[in-house]
Amino acid sequence: MLKLSPRMQLLIGLALAALLAMTRGHHFASVNLPSASWAVFFLAGVLLTPRWVFPALFIEASLLDFATIQWAGVSDWCMSPAYWLLVPAYGALWLGGRLYAGWHRDSLNSLALLVATVALSAFVAYLLSGGGFLYFSGRYPEPNLALLAERIAAYYPRYLGNLALYVGLAVVLYVGMRGTVGLRQHKEVN
Repeated sequence: MLKLSPRMQLLIGLALAALLAMTRGHHFASVNLPSASWAVFFLAGVLLTPRWVFPALFIEASLLDFATIQWAGVSDWCMSPAYWLLVPAYGALWLGGRLYAGWHRDSLNSLALLVATVALSAFVAYLLSGGGFLYFSGRYPEPNLALLAERIAAYYPRYLGNLALYVGLAVVLYVGMRGTVGLRQHKEVN
C-alpha cells in the first residue's frame, strides 16, 4: 500500500489540480496537452487519502468547463442533463484508484494489476460518460446499442490512451522517486 506524508499528498494534490486546469479543454497555455481529466481522478484515488478531494476536483473541472463556455466562446454542445453523469464516471476512476492503492505493492506484479485496474475503470467511466451522453443528452434522436458500440470504438481508445499516458508518467516518477530514496538510504547505512 502507498504511504505518503500529508505534505507529499498536498504537493501531489496541488500538482493534480494544476494539471487538470492546464489540460481541460481550452486553456490559456500555448501548448495544447492531451486531457488529463481521467488520469487526475484516477491518480487522486491512488495517491490522496482525503475524501473531499473528489468533490473538490469535480467542482474545479465543472468551473473550468463553465468558464470556457462563458468566456472563451467554446461550444456548449456537451452541456446537457447528461453532464451530471460525469460524477459517477469520474467516481469510477477515483474508486478504481482507491482500490488499486489498497492492492499496490512495490513489485513488478503490481504493474499488471495497475494496467487492469486502469482499463476497467476507464471502460466503466466511458460507459457512464459517453453512454450517458448518447442516451440522456437529447442530442441523438434514436440512441441504441449499435451506436454506443460505434462510439466506444471511435472515442474510448483516445480516452484510454490519454489516461495511460499520464498514469504511465506517474509510474515513472514514482519508480524514480522510490529509487532515489532507496539509494539515499543505502548510502546512509554504508
